[in-house]
Order: sequence, then C-alpha cells, then structure tokens
Amino acid sequence: MENPKPPLAASRSDLYVYLLQTGIKSRDLFIGRSVHGRIIKEGLYLGVFLMNNLINYYAKTGSVSDAHYLFNEMSARTTFSWNTILSAFAKGGNMKAAHKVFDEIPERDSVSWTTMIVGYNQKGLFNNAIHLFLMMISDRILPTQFTFTNVLASCAAIEALDIGRKVHSFIVKLGLSSAIPVANSLLNMYTKSGDSMTAKVIFDRMRLKNISSWNTVISMHLQFGRLDHAVALFEQMTERDVVSWNSIISGYNQQGFDIEALEMFSSMNKYSPLKPDKFTLASTLSACANLENMKFGKQIHAYIVRNGIDKSEMVRNALISMYAKSGGIKIAQRIIELTGTSNLNVISFTSLLDGYLKIGDVNPAREIFDSLEGRDVVAWTAMIVGYVQNGLTSDALELFRSMIREGPKPNSYTLAAILSVFSSLASLDHGKQLHAIAIRSAELPSVSVGNALITMYSRAGSVKDARQVFEQICFNRDTVSWTSMIIALAQHGLGKEAIELFEKMLKFNIKPDHITFVGVLSACTHVGLVEQGKGYFNLMKTVHHIEPTPSHYACMIDLFGRAGLLEEAYNFIKSMPIEPDVIAWGSLLASCRVCKNVDLAKVAAERLLLIDPNNSGAYSALANTLSACGKWDDAAKVRKLMKDRAVKKEQGFSWVQIQSKVHVFGVEDGLHPQKDAIYNMISKIWKEIKKMGFTPDTDSVLQDLEQEVKEQILRHHSEKLAIAFALINTPGHTTLRIMKNLRVCNDCHSAIKYISKLVGREIVVRDATRFHHFKDGFCSCMDYW
Repeated sequence: MENPKPPLAASRSDLYVYLLQTGIKSRDLFIGRSVHGRIIKEGLYLGVFLMNNLINYYAKTGSVSDAHYLFNEMSARTTFSWNTILSAFAKGGNMKAAHKVFDEIPERDSVSWTTMIVGYNQKGLFNNAIHLFLMMISDRILPTQFTFTNVLASCAAIEALDIGRKVHSFIVKLGLSSAIPVANSLLNMYTKSGDSMTAKVIFDRMRLKNISSWNTVISMHLQFGRLDHAVALFEQMTERDVVSWNSIISGYNQQGFDIEALEMFSSMNKYSPLKPDKFTLASTLSACANLENMKFGKQIHAYIVRNGIDKSEMVRNALISMYAKSGGIKIAQRIIELTGTSNLNVISFTSLLDGYLKIGDVNPAREIFDSLEGRDVVAWTAMIVGYVQNGLTSDALELFRSMIREGPKPNSYTLAAILSVFSSLASLDHGKQLHAIAIRSAELPSVSVGNALITMYSRAGSVKDARQVFEQICFNRDTVSWTSMIIALAQHGLGKEAIELFEKMLKFNIKPDHITFVGVLSACTHVGLVEQGKGYFNLMKTVHHIEPTPSHYACMIDLFGRAGLLEEAYNFIKSMPIEPDVIAWGSLLASCRVCKNVDLAKVAAERLLLIDPNNSGAYSALANTLSACGKWDDAAKVRKLMKDRAVKKEQGFSWVQIQSKVHVFGVEDGLHPQKDAIYNMISKIWKEIKKMGFTPDTDSVLQDLEQEVKEQILRHHSEKLAIAFALINTPGHTTLRIMKNLRVCNDCHSAIKYISKLVGREIVVRDATRFHHFKDGFCSCMDYW
C-alpha cells in the first residue's frame, strides 16, 4: 500500500497527520517525535483527531508508555482513542492493563471485543478468549471475520469441539461460512479437535479454496496417518507453497517412507521455484539419517553451505543426527565443536550416542552429556540406555543413582532400562527397590515398567512376584505383557500354566506375535508336550500367518530332542525351508549327548562347526557325548583338536547374591575367603544326603578317572559350593537363589533335591535354559529338563 499524499492545500494539522502516518509505515521513531515536538513548539491545538494520530503513532512504533501518557492527557476521547490504547497493551502482551482499559471503555464496539480476544489468544489464554467471545455475543455485539478466526483458533488450541461447533452455527447464521479465512479457521479447529469427518465436509463444500485450505486438510490426513489421502490432495493442488511441500516430505519421513521423502525433496528442487526452508531441510536430513544415507546428506549439507542458508538450531541438530547415524561420527563431532552443545537437542544426542556405540566408544557421548545444559529426563534415559546396550551395567547403575540424587524424576523408560540391568544381573533385592521407586513415582501402571518388572522378577527367580505384577497390568491386554508372563512361566517349568495363559490370551482376542509363540513352544518343550507343540507350530503358520523364525525352528528341534525323538528332530532340520543356524544344530547336539547318540552327534557337531569354527560348545558337547559312551580315546582326540585350534572351553561357574554383593564360584574353587567353612559345610551335607539315599552320579564326570576322584569332583561343583556358602550366610528358612551359566548336571540336580529336603529350604537354581525350584526333595521340572 502506498504512503498517503499530503493534500495540496493542507493545514498544519493535516500535514502533521500525514507525517505521522508516514512514520508508522516506515517504522521511523524519529519522525513522530519530531512532529510531536513541532506541534508543542508551535502551540498547535491538539484536537481529538491529531491526538488520536499521535497515540496511534506511539502505539504502533512500540512506545506504549508515551501513547498511554497522551491518552491520559486527552480531555475528550473517541472509541478510536480507547481501541488504540487497548490494542497497544494487548499486542504488547500486557493483558492486565488491557483488561483495565477494556472495562473503562464507555461504548465498546466489535473492534474493542476482538482486540481483547486476539490478545488473549496470542498470549495463550485460550479459555479467556472463548469466555470473552461468549460475553460479546451476550452484549449483542456483532463479531467480525477476524473475531471468528481468533476464537476458532482458541477452540482449536484446547480442542474445545463443543464450543467450536456452537461458533460454527453462529457463523452459518451470519452467512460468513463461505469467507475463506473463516472457512480455513473452521477447518483448522475441526482438524485439531479430532473431527476429521466434519473438516472434510467443510473442505468439500468450499467454493473457493486457497493454499492454506489445502495445507490444513493435508495436515489433517497426515495427523490421522492417512498418507495416501494427503498425497492425493497434494497432487491435485494447482499452486503450492513451502508448507505444502514440507507437509508431504515430513509426512513421508515420520511414517517411515524415507526414500519417498528424499524423492519428494528432489522433485521440489527440480520442478518448483520455491526454496527449501529449515523445516524442509530438517525433514530431509532426518530421512537421510534413518536410511543412513550419508552421500545424500552430504549433498544437502553442501547445498546449505553453497546457498548461505542460516543453519538454525533445527538444521544443525538434523545435520548432527544424520552424520552420527550414517557413520560420520567425526563430522558430527566437528559440527558440535564449531557450534557448541548449548542447543543440542535430545534426538541429536541420542543419535550421537548410537554413533559412538557403533564404534564401541561411549566416553565421548558421556562428555557431551556432561556438557549439556538443562538435561531433561530423555537425555538422562538415553545415556543410561546407551550404557546398558554397551554392556556397561555398573556405569548405568551409577548414572541412575546420580539421576535419583540430582537429576529429574525418572520416567517409565528410565525405570524399564534399569530393570533390564537388574534382569541381566538377576538381582532380586535391587529389583524390589526399583519396584518401590516405580510405585512412589506413580509409574507402576505403565505397561513398559510392568513388563520390565515381570521379566526382572522372572529372571531373578521369583515367578510369584512376576505373576502379581502381571495381574496388576493384564487388563491393558498388551501383547508384550502376556508374552512376558507366558515366557516366565515356561522358564520356571510351569509349562501347563503357560499354555493355559496362552489359551486365555486367545480367548480375549489379544493378538500373539512371533515372540509369544517362542514362549508357548518353550513351555511345551519344558514339559514334554510334543503333540501340543506341533499343533501350536502349525497354528502359528496357518491361523496367525506368522512365518517361523530360526528361534521357532530351534524350539521345535529342542522339543523333539528332549523327548528322545532324535530322528524326528533330524528330519525336521532337513525339511526346514531356511538354512539351520548354530542354535538349531546346537539343540540337536545337546539332545544327542543326553541320549548318547554318537553318530548323530558327529553330524550335528560337524555342521555346527562349518558355521562357527570357534564354537567351544560344539567341541565340548561332542567330547562329552563320546565320553558318556565310553569312547575315551575319541573324546581325547576332540579335546586335542580343540586345543590345537586354540578354541577355549567355556568355564562353568555359579554365583549367589548376599546383601547386595555377588559371590562367584568355579569347580574346586579355592579362592573364596570362606573356603574352609564352605568345604566343611559341603562335606557335612554330602555325608547327610548319602545317608538319606542319595547316590552320586559318577557318569556325570566325563573323564576316565577313579570313582573316588570322580565323587570328589562332583562334590565340589560350583552350584554345590554356592549353596553351601548361601546356607552359611543366610537366615534359616529363607529361599536360596543360585545362578549358573551352563546347564546343571544330573548329579547336581539329584543332590540339590536331597539338600532342599535336608535343610528345609526352597532352592531356586537358574541354569542356561530354565529355572529349577527345589523344595522338600522335589524339583519343579519333574526331572524333565
């Protein structure tokens, strides 16, 4: 709009008004003050018209205090005077002063009311804006299009759909629904309030649509996950702006179609005269990061540098994330060195963390974490998870303790991450402490925390506590929760209960996934339900359309093998549509050792070693099978071959946690400070259980030795030493929880049954495959393991 021209025969007053209006348009702070000074110096009469223009000048050039001073000096005021000072306060965000002026206005018009509604809306006081609109209607003041667009914006912000619909009705009565700004505001309100159906009806009925109309509906479809609808509308547009392109590019990116996002970015550069903005670049770089496409990402970086585009905080973070995820961690680090960490967001930090973890170096990530200002719960959690994923459990625990002392309140993701640490350590006491923290922080209803607690309690040997947590969250009907409990029951030998829970899951129409079926097949394996296991395997494929994974095939091989059906297990392997892996052949080999089938053991070991030549378990299992069959020379040859190939045998050890300290024992362990007391205790126990009828299983010693020597070796197995130590150092009648890294041997299994009866305690032993609950001379596995 052109500046107004002064009248040819202008009075001094008209000339000064012209100069003031020119100053407003040019935002010249000097002109207005100069004019004001000349008026005072000349003693020119300051009538209402001139005063209004002076107040308007000061208000619109940011000198609200000067405007207010002049307003107070006016002897006579018009509605324009009141509205001008009202607008100055409202636009400046001083709604308290604005409301005071508003209350004093003798005759409020639609501008007065709309100014207040706009002010409240821009200040984020949406309920105030809506309330004032309702008062405006009560005072029978007719709203303008601008009034409606602002009150609808307030309704959209707080999703006040009921009030928004009433405003819509009023708009229809006034015949304003066809006005493009009002129609667009209605679209926005219905979209953000979740009523996509009405929004679509409004859009379809609009005779005239501008770019904003199209963009709003495209955003609506993207909000509801209807990417295909959004793309279809985008392709219908005859004119697009940057927002249109950004919506589609970010839509593709956010819904996992990153290749399409890059293709759309390329199309924008090729066919549109529009230049990408920071939002375009951030979404495109995010797509590059997800695809780990550093080549394309570097091209975008070059484009940013070549065109002198200001690297906003958003773009810098996107660049850091892209390089970190794509293997360019050193470039990402260089960007941080140049720009600092003050504006580093959590997404970039977690990408950096992932980048450092890929190269096995978490220390630089910790340095960045320590330098972050205002670290929120997401940053703390990301760092803790980084430690957990890198196997640095002690660092994860130490950082979590620091978080409790000085950081933000842990959220469900933090607690779930730390619970996974306690699960791996099988630390029941620490897990219970964290359970108490979850209850105090009101995170217990969280499904993720509940699932982590189920896993923690199960791995720590307390299936009872796991079940109690499950009963608190099972109403959520979350697949992971039910699967976790099924797996827990299966691992603890409660196969029939696991299957009953699975059937209940199906009855409640909770969809099982591939992990659920791993749990169900494991449950069948642990209790020998071969036919039922075969039925569930077929159910998974034919009814639930889940393609079997190597884990499912391994479960089936184990199912047949444990039941002594070695030929059926071998035939199953030969019929598999995928190449059998280490676990599949390992399962067959383990069963061959139990069943003393040397020929099939040789086949399984040979095939396993072709896949993994350094697999110590294959050599040991084959040697043990040969030893169990009395083929000592052949077993010795296998062990010599293992030694010649420098393959190290995995040593068996057991551990027990007493008062937050973990005590580890090996076979014939002589390093523990209490070794004399431990050996005295196990010697005493050995004599007592033999009196009760226990007979040592010397066949478990797979070496050609004298019987007495074999018996001494058996007496000093790691799990027996751990039990003796625990009996010495715990109160009577408490449950003992022993962990072992390998499968428990036949002799230990038999001995621990007698020990549980002798000492009157429950003894829980977790070996490499499952839990054994020994009580009153019996084991939960019913001697089938």
